[in-house]
Parts: sequence; C-alpha cells; structure tokens
Amino acid sequence: MFEFMTIRELYELLRANNMMEMDGLEYVQLQGWIKTNRNNGQVGFIELNDGTYFKSCQLVYTKSLENFEEVGRSLTGTAMTIIGRFKLTPEMKQPFEVELTEAVIDAPCSNDYPLQKKRHSFEYLREIPHLRPRTNTFNAVFRVRSALAMALHEFFQNQGFVYVHAPIITGNDAEGAGEAFTVTTREDGKYHEDFFGKRASLTVSGQLHVEAYALAYRDVYTFGPTFRAENSNTKKHASEFWMCEPEMAFADLEDNINLMEDMVKSCIEYVFANCPEEMQFFNNFIDKDKTLIERLKKVVDTPFAKITYEKALAELKEVEEQFEYKIHWGMDIQTEHEKYLTEKYGPVFVMDYPKESKAFYMRLNDDNRTVAATDLLMPVVGELCGGSQREERYDALLKRMNEMNVPVEPLQWYLDLRKYGCCIHSGFGVGFERLLMYITAMENIRDVSSYPRTPRNLEF
Repeated sequence: MFEFMTIRELYELLRANNMMEMDGLEYVQLQGWIKTNRNNGQVGFIELNDGTYFKSCQLVYTKSLENFEEVGRSLTGTAMTIIGRFKLTPEMKQPFEVELTEAVIDAPCSNDYPLQKKRHSFEYLREIPHLRPRTNTFNAVFRVRSALAMALHEFFQNQGFVYVHAPIITGNDAEGAGEAFTVTTREDGKYHEDFFGKRASLTVSGQLHVEAYALAYRDVYTFGPTFRAENSNTKKHASEFWMCEPEMAFADLEDNINLMEDMVKSCIEYVFANCPEEMQFFNNFIDKDKTLIERLKKVVDTPFAKITYEKALAELKEVEEQFEYKIHWGMDIQTEHEKYLTEKYGPVFVMDYPKESKAFYMRLNDDNRTVAATDLLMPVVGELCGGSQREERYDALLKRMNEMNVPVEPLQWYLDLRKYGCCIHSGFGVGFERLLMYITAMENIRDVSSYPRTPRNLEF
C-alpha cells in the first residue's frame, strides 16, 4: 500500500519530528516536475519538485525499475507520477529520499526547454515570465507574494477592518496628477458619446471611494490593482501594481502612523512564520550582504523613528554637498535623501509636509503651511507607505480644491461626505510590490510582478 503525499507534507512531518507517522510511512506517491536528472547507467537521481514546497525531494532509481531507460532519458521539466519507498537519510545533505518502484511519465519536456541547470540572469528570465516561477528565485518570490497578501488580509481582518472592493474603472483621478490611463471605445475624444457617456480612467487609487465606507464601518481597507500612466523606467515603478489602502474613522495622524508600523512588523513576522525556507534563500543568495533576516528581525524589534519634514530638511542641509539634488523648502525628498535618512534612523516617518507638495484631501495644519501627512521611509526601498489625516472640513476642502485647480463637479460626492457626519479620519497606502521587494531583497519591481507592465512592455 502507498499513501499520496505532497513534498510539503513530508517536510512538515519531518519538522514536527513525528517519528511515529514517518516510521509507518513505507511507500508514498508523489507527482511533480523534474528539476534535474542524473543517470550513470546503473543508478539515477532525480530532483523532483511538486510546487507545494520550496525544497525538492530526491528520487533514486535503479535498473530494477521497469522503465529505467525511459526515466533515465527524461529531461528537466518533465511531469511525472511516482511510487516509491520513503527513506530517512539524516546523514545525507537531504533529510529523506524516495527509492522508486514505479514511475509514470505524465508529460515529457522538449529538449529546447529554456530553463536548464545553470544560473540565468533576471533580465533573461523577464523574457519568459510564463516559465520563470519554475526557477528557485521566482518560485520563492511568488510564494512569498502569496503569503504576504494573506498577511495583509489577516492583519486587517483580525483588527475588525472591513474589506471593500474599490472600483477599477473610475471617473476621477484621486491624486489629481493627470497620470491615469483613459478607458474608451472611441478614437475621436468625444467622451460624451463614449461607453460611459464621460471620460473614464483606470484607477490610480481606491482611497476616495473607501473613505466613504470608513464613514459607515469605521475601519476599512481595499487591496487591489492600480494603474499609473507614468513614463518612468526605474526599478521601483510599474504601470500596473497592487495597493493596500486602509481608512479609519475617528483616527488622527498619530493613529495612522501607529497602524503603519504595526502592519509592516506584522507582515514581516507572518512571512518568517510561513516561508522560512524562502527567506533563508533570499538571505543567502539574493541579499548582497547576506544580512536580510537579521535586518528584518531588527525592524520588528525596534520602534520606528519620527521626524518632521522641516527637521529632515535641516539635517539634509547640513550635508548638502554630498547630494546631487539641493535642499530647499517644498522639494520632494529624493532617493539619495531617503538613503541618508534611513541609514541614520532606520525606518523613519517624515511628517507635516508643505501643503503645496501634497494632495488636496490632506488636512491643513494650524500653521496654514503644512498638512498632516506622513511618508514611511525604509532602508533599501525608500518610501514604502504614504498617508495622511484627511480634511474633514467642507469649507477647507473646497478651498484647497480651488487653490489646486481640482475640478469640483466630478468630486461633489466626495465633498458631500463632509456635510453628513464627517468625523476626523485617516488612511494610507502601501505599494504591495515595494513591500515585497523590501522583505525579499529583490531590487527590481519587474521581478516581483508575475507579468510586469512597464512602458513599452506589454508582452504576454
């Protein structure tokens, strides 16, 4: 008799040190794909991965196997089903192996398979995104991506947040930046005759829509795809990416900051608990300093720093000569400045930005020159989260919209919220891919997205 198992289940038994169950596990059936196959004519060794676990299982086959020759010729990428004797091998590199008694080749793999037993560059693998999850690096990346998505959901659900699906097609640009993709069925620009009877765009943020829900449920979040029509070819920017955006009623900027810090730390802990093998791989083979795990654990254990934008500028001004971008009030904090600040402070919240540099919906501070906004800067990736206390006062919001030339009519519904029991409320957005990059030490957003969408790149 044999028992169908997955490689993950075998490793979980081993990790739980369940010797009674392992001792009773004589024959197992596995299904998966060949990663390597070595055959010296008398005995062969296959590294089999079934997609359930980062590590693979070693299969051993000898001339006693009925279809020894067929198995020996099977190439990397071949799908197979096997039955074999389970054997613990504590003295070997792998903790167990399976000695084959039966093997069925379910689907052979062509000899022009582009993934062979060698190290392929990330640039090359971007050309074959439909195959790269089969490599060690991207197998780890997308398993951690899955776990990280669950980490966000669990974090917010456990605190009573309601998950809201914000629209992907929208009639307004939340940022007021004019960098939205237009959705149309016409070529003549006559949007009043278009499908929706007006100009429609792919969303750049779900924030405005979920603010309305926060005023009904108190604590809400949205998590979904967003789009930016920025012609930017940096390692950190993509035209399509995912955002998680919580909104809280009866919450000020301090509450917002505390939630950001708790969320980041909770996500790191979740990934450590659920993807230990993948994180060890990133530490040993992706992180240049091989200190990823140590750094992330320090982040979890250390309170995040807080400084005002004004103080940040003063500190940057003291060492201005080392920067390409000079320091002045109202400037955006550039990558080189983020690097300096995070090297000094570690994770740091920069607060109270000039009103001219931020969006219309951020609450104006009493000084009338700054807004109650914050960015969370993290080592390596720079800005990870951005948020603010929202302007809850109708007249103040309307004035800011007029000052910034934000069209009022399309956002009258958003203004109306301020007339109907609008309390203080706050929220932020976290770029999911940037969070993933930070946790895995991957340096390019194209390598944490399944099918990257960037300027001049719409393959697959």
